[in-house]
Amino acid sequence: MTEAKPDYSKGAAYINGEFVPIAEAKIPVGDWGFTHSDVTYDVVHVTDGGFFRLEDHLDRFHRSLDGYRLKPPVKRDQMREILGRCVALSGLRDAFVAMVSTRGVPRIYGSRDPEDCENTFIGYAVPWVDVIKPDVQARGAHLLVASVPRISQDSLDPTLKNYMWRDFTRGMYEARDKGFDTAILLDSEGYLTEGAGFNVFIVKGNSVLTPDRGSLRGITRLSVLDLCPELGLDGRVAPITFEDLMDADEVFTATTAGGVMPCARVNERIYGNDRPGPISQKLKDLYWQKHKEGWHMTPVNYADAENPFSVAA
Repeated sequence: MTEAKPDYSKGAAYINGEFVPIAEAKIPVGDWGFTHSDVTYDVVHVTDGGFFRLEDHLDRFHRSLDGYRLKPPVKRDQMREILGRCVALSGLRDAFVAMVSTRGVPRIYGSRDPEDCENTFIGYAVPWVDVIKPDVQARGAHLLVASVPRISQDSLDPTLKNYMWRDFTRGMYEARDKGFDTAILLDSEGYLTEGAGFNVFIVKGNSVLTPDRGSLRGITRLSVLDLCPELGLDGRVAPITFEDLMDADEVFTATTAGGVMPCARVNERIYGNDRPGPISQKLKDLYWQKHKEGWHMTPVNYADAENPFSVAA
């Protein structure tokens, strides 16, 4: 009797040195990643069978690892191969792919010394998800500036990926309660930061601006700034006040899980014709066009899961 092959169709994961279906990937309740949110991660997307800006995501993941003093048991080249294999095993042509490192379980249960923990590496690929649903992007997202301020960057460095989302979660519930799609947060001084899993941009005239504080150095954010000159736009990182936000011509958000996502309203302010603005739409179209042209794309060889980046015969 032959053993049934694992079903990776809903996603594949690498954990504890093994590849398993996503539903079988679990961490112990004693892992500090769970008990203390002592964990970092990064997310890269796969579109039409290719990773987008994989090396940039690995660079950022390693900055986060260094910032949190995490030392997973695999090297960068191994991480790349693991992520590729997760995608190849799943067969997913469009995927949300994560790399995660937790502090791990302390060797002495109950210890409060982070050096007592064995750090981990987890990778997984699951079907594509959009932070803002496609139908909402099409009509333009409605954003609420939440009353809760962003956690201070003096306490939690926003340029290092983390799962500390209490401020975002409170903001999202506030947005839901008031009939908005999602929330964006200001810092304690009233400057724009980011939203739950996405960067924010404003358009004013020929300028496309994104906050210089309280936000992740997003890879899609970088892509937008790279693309602006092709459209004759001045893309910059700059301080943005609430007043600047309200006075903007357009607003859009940007993330790995969704790309460039136009907005139509912030609070009670309606931009343009209450639809995605022309510059936001041009940037969105160019962003996906570039994917099709192979810009920063790394194809996956689905026929050889053990060598996912080999050239297909």
